[in-house]
Amino acid sequence: MQNRVLLIEDDDELRTLLARYLSGQGFTVREAANGQDGLSLAEDHLCDVVVLDIMLPDINGLEVLRQLRARTHLPVVLLTARGDETDRIVGFEVGADDYIPKPCNPRELVARLQALLRRVNWDQKVERAEARQVGDLTIEADRRRVLLQGVPLELTATEYEVLQVLLAHAGSVVRKNDLMQWALGRRLASHDRTLDMHISNLRRKLGDDRQYRIETVRGLGYSYRVAV
Repeated sequence: MQNRVLLIEDDDELRTLLARYLSGQGFTVREAANGQDGLSLAEDHLCDVVVLDIMLPDINGLEVLRQLRARTHLPVVLLTARGDETDRIVGFEVGADDYIPKPCNPRELVARLQALLRRVNWDQKVERAEARQVGDLTIEADRRRVLLQGVPLELTATEYEVLQVLLAHAGSVVRKNDLMQWALGRRLASHDRTLDMHISNLRRKLGDDRQYRIETVRGLGYSYRVAV
């Protein structure tokens, strides 16, 4: 089955360019030129991943993201203005899985989408198994769900992957380069704070403001401590 992409972008020239390139790489592409149309198409459940521009003519892309997160767990990749770190930080806080700056390289976008979909598709193929327990967390891999003391956590696809890597190495330090590669499917680049933002979101959702669970090991990476 082809991977299905919903492309929400108001720049007609860029949207057409990206849609043609994605189609040529084996994706089925649905297009929306504004946020409201994008939300309507997302509700049809006929896409596997969303590429979302932040600057839209009717609804701000971040508001579109908020509404998407209230309705669906679809992976979302943001298109952001180059150098606009504030939008990226807010985007991750709202629930984005990844971002790519504009003007974007279509080849890089395809690589990001493929890495994201590989992680989601792999987990969806996991046969139903008994839930496993790590401290007060319950992991239901076949449902891509994590419960904290019995209460489900609202995690994005990427947050889920980052947490799974940390839990698989609980008690040990996972280097940032390795965590980036294993969880996000790409190498850690200089000045890329994507991983840091996902860790920050996980801490917030785990109630880990004081970093009792996910410890930062300066100069190395992160470690999940089971005894909390």
